[in-house]
Amino acid sequence: MITIEQAGRLRKAGVLWTPAAGDRFVVPDRDMDEDVFVVSDMTVEVHDYQGSKVIGFNGTTEWALDSIEQREVIWLPREEQLRALLGPHFRSLESTADGYRVTLTDSTYTSDDAEQAYADAVLHLLGA
Repeated sequence: MITIEQAGRLRKAGVLWTPAAGDRFVVPDRDMDEDVFVVSDMTVEVHDYQGSKVIGFNGTTEWALDSIEQREVIWLPREEQLRALLGPHFRSLESTADGYRVTLTDSTYTSDDAEQAYADAVLHLLGA
């Protein structure tokens, strides 16, 4: 999984997110940075409310948090979502002795986690 720092840099660089089932996110700055949530049609849904997206927590009785605006959460894109952001620049993902290597048309990025290598490559393309 990518780091919250990488995810924040992606958002700051202008990567847009349209929440969909299966998407992961965190709620920063509320003592929940370590908790990863998943959008699901069963428990966490995205609603349009007065012109903005609201993420609703359904059936979570132990929470005082019923919903939160999309702009207040940080999306943690998955491997295939990061690869899609690379578009035609992506050449390959390889397993290495130390982790993974993502190769683009003009550069390579390595990490012990494939998603983190993809995120570094996307950040490079965005100049972030």
